[in-house]
Amino acid sequence: MPELQERTDPEGVDYGWVMQTTFVLTIVVGAPVVTGLSLLYELPTWASRVSFAVRVGAIVWILTALGAYWYERRRQR
Repeated sequence: MPELQERTDPEGVDYGWVMQTTFVLTIVVGAPVVTGLSLLYELPTWASRVSFAVRVGAIVWILTALGAYWYERRRQR
C-alpha cells in the first residue's frame, strides 16, 4: 500500500483562514455593534429588528471579510 501524501502547499492567500477569521470576528465584533446601534433607533416590531440586524450585520461581515483578506494578503508578501 502506498504511503499517504497529506501535505498542502498553499500559494498566496489562505482562504480557509480568511473564512474562519471572518466568521469568528463577525460574531465577536458584529453582535456588540448591532446591539449598540439598535439603541439609537426605534425598532417596534420583530420584523424591523431582524431587518436592522441583517442590514448592519451584512456591513460588518463585508468589512470584516475584506479586512481579513487584506491582512492575509499582506502577510503572505
